[in-house]
Amino acid sequence: MATIAPGYSTYRGTYQVAERPKTSYRHLVVVWVLAIALIAAGLVALSGALARPPSRYVCPPDCGTPPIGEPVTINPRFTAADGSFSVAYPAEGSAYDVKMEPDGINADLLVGDGGTLQLFGEPARGRAPRDIAYELVLESIPDIKTAYEIPNAMVGYQPGFGVAVDCWPQGMATSYTRMRVLIMVAVKNDLALVAAALGPYHAFGPEFGSGKPSAANLQIALDMGKYVNSFTWRGDPLR
Repeated sequence: MATIAPGYSTYRGTYQVAERPKTSYRHLVVVWVLAIALIAAGLVALSGALARPPSRYVCPPDCGTPPIGEPVTINPRFTAADGSFSVAYPAEGSAYDVKMEPDGINADLLVGDGGTLQLFGEPARGRAPRDIAYELVLESIPDIKTAYEIPNAMVGYQPGFGVAVDCWPQGMATSYTRMRVLIMVAVKNDLALVAAALGPYHAFGPEFGSGKPSAANLQIALDMGKYVNSFTWRGDPLR
């Protein structure tokens, strides 16, 4: 027997409706992960195509320049009579006894281990910084042992040569004291500028030194750095 309804007709009976399709959670997660991975890969590829590789510097010779700007002068400066170079030196009333020489500064450290700091210039006469450094040391200390050469040594922001040597002068009590000499030399305009320090060997460690790993092992070397790069040749900017 049929049932009549407006617009369509149905027959009495039992009907089975097909199950509605349903997306599984696993499938949904896989789709999202793939979509995110594709987007991320595209962004990485795009950034790699647009980005420029960083500049690679090798020091020396690409060692940069001193900070730009008018420097603040704290220590007095020595200027050679002919104006060929100048260098800062410890101020009056500091821990140094400073003596001015015709070619530079001689400063004796009066505290701690003591020692001597020398800042001076001399004609290079075509010599390399390494040759000048060893000649200066051997003039006053013939018997030395080289401890190490200083890598990338600079004087007045000019690439040069540096070395640490040891000697054992005999003391008054017939004992030998180990002394260390640090010397750094750079040449420009055939003028060699020299920073040298001499004092008792004193190994740096947790209880002595700057607290940073260092092979200097010389107390006066802790104060040497700010004078080494204060050197200027004629025509250099102030620093």
